[in-house]
Amino acid sequence: MEKERETLQAWKERVGQELDRVVAFWTEHSHDQEHGGFFTCLGRDGQVYDDLKYVWLQGRQVWMYCRLYRKFERFHHSELLDSAKAGGEFLLRYARVAPPGKKCAFVLTRDGRPVKVQRTIFSECFYTMAMNELWRVTGDTRYQREAVEMMDQIVRWVREDPSGLGRPQLPGAPAAEPMAVPMMLLCLVEQLGEADEELAARHAELGDWCARRILQHVQRDGQAVLENVSEDGKELSGCLGRHQNPGHALEAGWFLLRHAIRKGDPELRAHVINKFLLLPFRSGWDPDHGGLFYFQDADDLCPTQLEWAMKLWWPHSEAMIAFLMGYSDSGDSALLHLFYQVAEYTFRQFRDPEYGEWFGYLNRDGKVALTIKGGPFKGCFHVPRCLAMCEEMLDALLSRLAPAQVPAPARRGAE
Repeated sequence: MEKERETLQAWKERVGQELDRVVAFWTEHSHDQEHGGFFTCLGRDGQVYDDLKYVWLQGRQVWMYCRLYRKFERFHHSELLDSAKAGGEFLLRYARVAPPGKKCAFVLTRDGRPVKVQRTIFSECFYTMAMNELWRVTGDTRYQREAVEMMDQIVRWVREDPSGLGRPQLPGAPAAEPMAVPMMLLCLVEQLGEADEELAARHAELGDWCARRILQHVQRDGQAVLENVSEDGKELSGCLGRHQNPGHALEAGWFLLRHAIRKGDPELRAHVINKFLLLPFRSGWDPDHGGLFYFQDADDLCPTQLEWAMKLWWPHSEAMIAFLMGYSDSGDSALLHLFYQVAEYTFRQFRDPEYGEWFGYLNRDGKVALTIKGGPFKGCFHVPRCLAMCEEMLDALLSRLAPAQVPAPARRGAE
């Protein structure tokens, strides 16, 4: 027990120090003092190599700053909050392509003019997360109103009428459901429902619906998690149907695990650990070089994506969260050892001890492929979220393991 405490304590200190270094990188290099919002296209040393602004990443960074400000005393300072508010105001002014319409851009110019729109819900999802978290730290009801209205629109797009996304309905396109859609909705259900009984009750049925849709991605008699299935939960043909993303399955796993814990459902918790944590890890971990493959084919055919064998930052971040959460919930020491295995690989291969933050893209053998620290998809989100959540979970585990305080014996009176 004492050795376990020492190991957990060492990891808590390691994770906490790394979180400080990562946040310092973004606060030093990413703030646009002229237009608001954040630069995310940052080179190894933090130099801005492109000033385009990606709405996913703007929303994520606002959310991350607010969450750190709200949850960690050492980040509860005005600089972080003011930067989050500046990012939120930038989103309020420029994220939506044609207000009062709700569709958000995917890419903006530095000064907020739309460049590109995706026919998906994800810009809007991260906008919602940012607005809700801003409301929590500022009390400004404008932000909460934006979050609730955007959430309602996202739900309508997903469950009623997707036409507002602008995606053409082509006769040959399969009616596929990517796992990312119910995952993101489940994430929003938790975000908006935290300490808010009214919204939690309002979205309870939606949360259950999302969980059922995610669980449909367990296919082949429970032996594979597939990234895409048909709308009625069946396996699709071809490369689309065989496509697997181990990191995404692990992320879905901890989303589902939190849902199962909130529901008080031990059977679902055990099922999630087995199918969304252990199963993707066993198939997805590279036996030769370590690390998680980015993509796989369920029939072990050659994936068509050029980057399939690369090791990316975010699947490893999600795996660290998933295994530590699984251990915290179940007490299964095998999950703790998997956390150590992933964390050791991740800290050894991704972190940059010279300039801070993590490299995002490694070759299969673990060598750095791209030296950039941020880009169109990597921003101030997966790494600090992973480190912050792991620090909180490690702290909770250490509190559980703290030796009981034995009362001192009462002093005997003089005889």
